[in-house]
Amino acid sequence: MNRKKRVLLLGATGSIGRQTLDVLKRHPDEFELAGISAGHNEEALHEIAGEFDGIQAASVLEGNESRWTVPLFTGPDHVQKLMDAVDYDILVNAVVGFAGLAPTLRALETGHDVALANKESLVAGGQLVKKALAASGKKLYPIDSEHSAIWQCLQGSRQKDVNRLIITASGGSFRDRTRQSLENATPQEALKHPNWAMGRRITIDSATMVNKGFEVIEAHYLFDIPFDRIETVLHPQSIVHSMVEFQDGAVMAQLGSADMRLPIQYALMGPDRPRLEEENRLDMTRTMTLEFREMDFDRFPILKTAYEAGRQGGSAGAVFNGADEEAVALFLAGKIPFLKIEDAIRYALKTVPFVADPDYGQLQECDRLAREAVRYGVSQDFRVE
Repeated sequence: MNRKKRVLLLGATGSIGRQTLDVLKRHPDEFELAGISAGHNEEALHEIAGEFDGIQAASVLEGNESRWTVPLFTGPDHVQKLMDAVDYDILVNAVVGFAGLAPTLRALETGHDVALANKESLVAGGQLVKKALAASGKKLYPIDSEHSAIWQCLQGSRQKDVNRLIITASGGSFRDRTRQSLENATPQEALKHPNWAMGRRITIDSATMVNKGFEVIEAHYLFDIPFDRIETVLHPQSIVHSMVEFQDGAVMAQLGSADMRLPIQYALMGPDRPRLEEENRLDMTRTMTLEFREMDFDRFPILKTAYEAGRQGGSAGAVFNGADEEAVALFLAGKIPFLKIEDAIRYALKTVPFVADPDYGQLQECDRLAREAVRYGVSQDFRVE
């Protein structure tokens, strides 16, 4: 009998974390939940611990250790303590933001595979992650639906036969609105995504198209494809999750419902495809149309900025991400208008000093400086003096 695969889950109480737990529950003979972490929600984390046998330890920023029957690590370095204490086979990194980069690097450097839902690991630290992968010989499995789709389409194919990657974009909550109409867009409007139920930041990033820019940078590092061979198209139905065009003109596409458990399960179990029960399994006889539109870079100019940052490499991705995190927080707090998110990112990219080959500490500093630049830039209306 094969030993169960031991999973360390970071970000267990978030959307991806919850869906990962559902996948693990459906395959109790395959997986053991070895450890769990959350940012602040100790109560939800404690409930999860009661649902699974075999948990070795847990961690949260602030918590009451006396109520736990397993070790609970707290404090600003709680994730690092957890990773050092738990015996695991694969890390599922569902941490949100720049904070997810350090666990990805640590897992690879200590000889563990990573199932990655943390975009920032590759957006901010793609060069470092690639070095860690090469040194460790371990694997990085994508959980994002778009990158999982590309990965699935590439199965059995040779890289030299790939012509381009085509990443689909829903267009977010404002896809059918003009830029002029967005000058007074509210957070409540921006948070109403037409297709997906996601966290607050990623929903705003979908509306600005920053999220798609992140996915372009991720795809570059995941699949070793140059930026000029990674394209984006608008696909309002969110049924085709991405496509791969080969040198002979054939196009492979992965289709599915808007259920993140599918890419999570594939990251953990692929190439096996055990049955996944869905309430709204895709039925093509009920799909009236599949619509694709050319990406409008005048309508979504920040996507062009993302390509530029990706090509620049170095610290540009960390600055782009840090500025976006700060700007989205300001928008959600009602302190800047929606379209100023783009201005804030460009302001930070122009004002934060560029580092060509940064180490982790330098990326941390660039992240801090980007956030600081955005906060300062508000008073300057993000004009570079």
